[in-house]
Amino acid sequence: ADPSLYDVLKENAEKNKDNPTKAELVLWELLRGKQLANFKFRRQHIIGQYIADFVCLSNKLVIEVDGKIHQVPENKESDEIRTKWLESQGFRVIRFTNEQVLSDPENVLSEIQKALSFGEGLGEAVGASGVGRILLATVKGDVHDIGKNIVGVVLGCNNYEIVDLGVMVSSEKIIQAAIEHKVDVIGLSGLITPSLDEMVHVAKEMERSGLKIPLLIGGATTSRVHTAVKIAPNYSSPVVHVLDASRSVPVVSNLINQDAKIQSSFVQEIKNEYEKVRIDHAKKKSAKNFISLAQARQNRFTVDWQNTPVAKPYNLGVTVLSNFPLLTLRNYIDWTPFFLTWELKGKYPGIFENEKYGDTAKRLFDDANKLLDRIIDESLLTASGVVGLFPANSVGFDDIEIYSDDLRKGIRRVLHTLRSQAEKAEGAHNLALADYIAPKESGVKDYLGAFAVTAGLGIEKIIQQFEKEHDDYHSIMTKALADRLAEAFAEHLHELVRKKYWGYSSEEALSNEELIKEKYIGIRPAPGYPAQPDHTEKLVIFDLLDVTKHTGITLTESLAMHPAASVCGLYFAHPEAKYFNVGKIGKDQVLDYHKRKGMSIEETEKWLRPILNYDEGE
Repeated sequence: ADPSLYDVLKENAEKNKDNPTKAELVLWELLRGKQLANFKFRRQHIIGQYIADFVCLSNKLVIEVDGKIHQVPENKESDEIRTKWLESQGFRVIRFTNEQVLSDPENVLSEIQKALSFGEGLGEAVGASGVGRILLATVKGDVHDIGKNIVGVVLGCNNYEIVDLGVMVSSEKIIQAAIEHKVDVIGLSGLITPSLDEMVHVAKEMERSGLKIPLLIGGATTSRVHTAVKIAPNYSSPVVHVLDASRSVPVVSNLINQDAKIQSSFVQEIKNEYEKVRIDHAKKKSAKNFISLAQARQNRFTVDWQNTPVAKPYNLGVTVLSNFPLLTLRNYIDWTPFFLTWELKGKYPGIFENEKYGDTAKRLFDDANKLLDRIIDESLLTASGVVGLFPANSVGFDDIEIYSDDLRKGIRRVLHTLRSQAEKAEGAHNLALADYIAPKESGVKDYLGAFAVTAGLGIEKIIQQFEKEHDDYHSIMTKALADRLAEAFAEHLHELVRKKYWGYSSEEALSNEELIKEKYIGIRPAPGYPAQPDHTEKLVIFDLLDVTKHTGITLTESLAMHPAASVCGLYFAHPEAKYFNVGKIGKDQVLDYHKRKGMSIEETEKWLRPILNYDEGE
């Protein structure tokens, strides 16, 4: 589909939605009434190069409401062309005049019920037709679904029927729904690294169940390499990694193409490509140089702690920030990732000058701010956070003891960090976060911070309302804005910590642009990210801060935070602290780590699987 044409259609559809005729309002109420409760209708829905007044995708029924202008000969002719095209795509089209809807709505409802009754038998065959039925699900343990929802909208706009199972969906439910709905393709989504393992599990279960349905893999942590190396070998039917929503359409089109030659050729092409990926991956793996954990510790980042000033926090202990003002957080939003959510690449505000999609970005930005106005004015979302600053010292190279008080006699919790084991160039260090905290034996009293924030409290109610109105656009927009507000909260809270609660940079005066570029002293790494890849360290933060009690944030079995618009992490104040990537680690570090954590080797390997430089069992 032509992106520029789609943008124009989308803009017109939004205008039509905002300015319905009286007849359209009456019909919309009929379609949403109890007598049609089992059918989901969409209003002003884009199909190909046309905008349908109303459509029931599951039954392939388009309903058009025509004013007097449609009686003009040239408009009649264009309507006939439009109807023929829709019918060629498997839709049935019924038309009513404004007068029919307004004067005899009961008869109109009866005609629609007849059309739907006819379509129910047809609905079962959609999966085998030229269009297709796609099942989408965020895997068990994961709550992130913005990307999945955008894929659903894009595929829906290209006439595919979508069966969306939502978030935290088990393999059993996915397989059961795929069989029940006779789907043509299954799409799995996930954001956190444990979801990668869950996708492998789903593929294995699909194979065990004898399914032959093509499998799509997508989400921020997924990759072509992981799909080819870890997922595809476990499922004999096609498995394809889809980088973004726009690429889902050609992939699905080829996977279920009725021309057997096209379908077979595409599947073989993917198989050949992924076999090459596996070979290349094996070569790179063997070529990569790693050092032992002992050598990595020898090459750690060292500090002259006796001559390094350490600031004692003004506010030791836990501080709760309930119902934090969204108006304040708005000023800290980094808009660049917001546009990336919608697959528009470019930095804010320069993205508005982009020749290809600058206008689209500006419209998106304006729509976002209108919705943000409403969210703030009506208090539709609530932001809450908690921060703690504690006495701390590093012990045994890679761990950090957190003390009950500044006497440092009682250990409250221990944080476990991981160390890079890749061979480094001369002068570069094998880093671990513990390097930035003074060792216990140095006698220097050091400190560490931890935080958790959310801007997603109350989001379910807004989403339910938008979904009830079949408004995918504003549903996705709300989630994207909640994510931005949560990140803005994390940014602002870090600023408050530096200037007020800890106070080691009390004179700091940075613009929002400078904050985004991290021009300040200190870092706030998060568990599950490159500098601290182990998600289980979130449990330490949640215990230290009593996060669920103070903020309402909970953890899933895969340790994803719920609401999804939540952030947690640590604060390091050392002036030379920087973000880094632990990268792949060796078996010696895993064996050391499992002892330090008091966790079985199998469990340790499970949580660290994405960063192991060996195959389990070696």
